[in-house]
Amino acid sequence: MTILGITGSVGMGKSTACRMLRILGVPVHDADATVHALLGPAGAAVQAVAAAFSGVVRDGVIDRAALGACVFPDPEALSRLENILHPLVRQSEQRFLKQYQRAGFPLVALDIPLLFETGGEDRCDYVAVVSAPFSIQKARVLSRKGMTEERLYAILARQMPDYEKRRRADWVVPTGLGRGVTFRSLHRIVRLLSSGQVG
Repeated sequence: MTILGITGSVGMGKSTACRMLRILGVPVHDADATVHALLGPAGAAVQAVAAAFSGVVRDGVIDRAALGACVFPDPEALSRLENILHPLVRQSEQRFLKQYQRAGFPLVALDIPLLFETGGEDRCDYVAVVSAPFSIQKARVLSRKGMTEERLYAILARQMPDYEKRRRADWVVPTGLGRGVTFRSLHRIVRLLSSGQVG
């Protein structure tokens, strides 16, 4: 079974690309969705996060805004949170891989926002980076509720630059030229990997 890593900086269209991969029949493990589940009702990380950060629990779930306020400006706090969450995300990822390997799927994808930053490329056979011009990226991110330019630049400062991600990738998937271009790019990658023509 071939493992394709999907990554890209904030606002680059990674979620859209992953929806397209699912349409193309490729199972995708979503690290962000896993984190949401871990912090949600009866989530496996709720108790540990509540113990590490006071005042972040509301009605039995983690208040993500309150948690963000704790960790966003504090690298040490962010590191503590990652030390709680990353092992649990990896466990979920391993269960996903075993499930689809047993089912005989030739190709699966791991959607990992900070793939290069965390060394996640070592767990993938190939990596595709989604990318768009900065003007499009900025407009997408600033359209999100509660987002500011200051916060956008703070997020970007913690991420590997887009040009470096593109340099390290096996493929760059354009997401600023229309969805048709993005879909055709992904379809080509899926066809190559599913047929074993790459290697």
